[in-house]
Amino acid sequence: MKTLLWAIICGVTFLAAPAIAQDSAADMSMQILRDKIKADKKAVVAANMQLTDVEAAAFWPIYDAYQNELKAINERIGNAILDYADAYKTRTLSDATAKKLLAEAIAIDASEAKLRKDYAAKLTKALTASLAARYLQIENKIRAVVRYELAAQIPLVGA
Repeated sequence: MKTLLWAIICGVTFLAAPAIAQDSAADMSMQILRDKIKADKKAVVAANMQLTDVEAAAFWPIYDAYQNELKAINERIGNAILDYADAYKTRTLSDATAKKLLAEAIAIDASEAKLRKDYAAKLTKALTASLAARYLQIENKIRAVVRYELAAQIPLVGA
């Protein structure tokens, strides 16, 4: 289980900063990798949720919708990282750019918090509060490790 979780985390971290230019063979490989990571993450969630058939029928459509909306947030994170990386590499991180990146980071956090709040309501309508909390806890743990890995790789401003 830990190995599977680590593979998901590494894959999500890898996908957080999308490649700039790829040929069609590389695009196909990236899509296969994305599909594998999504399937592995779903397997980790399934193993830890331990849902009955009735609960699963209510949960998985909500999970899929949540992941779809989370994808947009992940893309924003990836774009912000790329913007910072460009400015950091070229040593052109002005106060204006730093202010823009800071505002985007705060907006991303707010979007993610709103998404969790919205889906907590949806989950508690479909499942018990304990199962809803368990899923959001699993999701939070996965995202915390991904953010830790990203933070470890991203240098401090001005460093």
